[in-house]
Amino acid sequence: MTTTRFAPSPTGRLHVGNIRTALHNWMLARKAGGTFILRIDDTDAARSKEEYVEAIRADLAWLGIEADREFRQSQRLERYEAAFEQLRAAGRIYPAYETQQELELKRKIQLGRGLPPIYDRAALELTEQERKAKESEGIEPHWRFKLDHDEPITWEDGVRGPNAFDPKLLSDPVIRRADGSWLYMLPSTVDDIDMGVTQVLRGEDHVSNTAVQIQMFTAMGAAPPDFAHEALLVGKEGKLSKRLGSLGCDAFRERGIEPEAIVALLARLGTSLPVEPIVDREALLETFDLSTFGRAPAKFDDAELDRINTAIVHAMPFDAVRHRLPEGMDAAGWHAVQPNVATVGEVEDWWRLVTGPIAQVEFSDEDRAYLGEAAQALEWGDDPWHALTAALKDSTGRKGKALYLPLRQALTGMNHGPDMGELLPLIGEDEARARLASAAK
Repeated sequence: MTTTRFAPSPTGRLHVGNIRTALHNWMLARKAGGTFILRIDDTDAARSKEEYVEAIRADLAWLGIEADREFRQSQRLERYEAAFEQLRAAGRIYPAYETQQELELKRKIQLGRGLPPIYDRAALELTEQERKAKESEGIEPHWRFKLDHDEPITWEDGVRGPNAFDPKLLSDPVIRRADGSWLYMLPSTVDDIDMGVTQVLRGEDHVSNTAVQIQMFTAMGAAPPDFAHEALLVGKEGKLSKRLGSLGCDAFRERGIEPEAIVALLARLGTSLPVEPIVDREALLETFDLSTFGRAPAKFDDAELDRINTAIVHAMPFDAVRHRLPEGMDAAGWHAVQPNVATVGEVEDWWRLVTGPIAQVEFSDEDRAYLGEAAQALEWGDDPWHALTAALKDSTGRKGKALYLPLRQALTGMNHGPDMGELLPLIGEDEARARLASAAK
């Protein structure tokens, strides 16, 4: 069974890049009839906050991304300890004692010599006596995973195709800090094994991590999952944007963006498929395929999101939005103003054209006389607007803008807006006559 996972750290809110990763993993599992896991990577106790855990869950729920299972790394520390001891006994983990300053100096020297800035494995040369001496000085070790240099690391990537790394050109990664806390690599690998993860889909910034983790899987006697690395999101200018790192569900909600619009955009962003205002998740799932993912950076454009959102709002049935509409607004009201709004939140402003009060417009003497005649000519029936304009056209000879605009201004206080044929019945006969009479004064 296909099993995917989304593993955010609760050190902040989800941003658009995380959301895209979560969505694609959810889609990968759903299309295959598999399992989607939410794993809260909260081993960093100092930075992890419960409020962010709740926010992650709430944001995913708002987007309709439902997890089948949920785990928290903070509840699995004993399992990581056991894996650590297993690898340590096998000689795949070793202590290192360099400070950050010492490591940085080594990197600078290597770069100055034109060498790759990788760890030189100096800690492996220490004798047991030298290690004890350092620890007696109060220097606690951090711990590194020892890469096997004998064979190249290869895998068939679901997006990038064949990948190969020479392990000699990679640093032995630090997996545990001197204070005993965990870094990302080992707990993630242990979790993927224990939770039966079969496919890992993540950003291309994790490619070198994958090379390292493949050796960790092998060292623990497990077959690695299938890996796929999608292109990172960039702004419309084609550059990585700090703004994308802070653009999350709160910002989308504040703008009035529908969750369906976010899903429709991100589902296909970075693929060869057209981005369309598709609300039906099954339709999106049907076309979801890693073979459509490209290597070029995926450009996130606010204007494109707004376009998708507007199209979705224009297609939303009344029953889908009735609980979000102003009091007293019925299906006819929604139908009247719907073509004029880009977000559901804009409806309230347009509904004020019905409920009032409306802005007062200054009319010429000629137009005031015309509006006075309109107040007298108004007859209520099935289609009062077209009946009124037809009668005024015959009696005044006006046509086009001269016929329609003063009426719209008197009835709504605006030069543009919803179709008056739909709007006038909502205003009602008495109020419409009163507005026309008031404008004629």
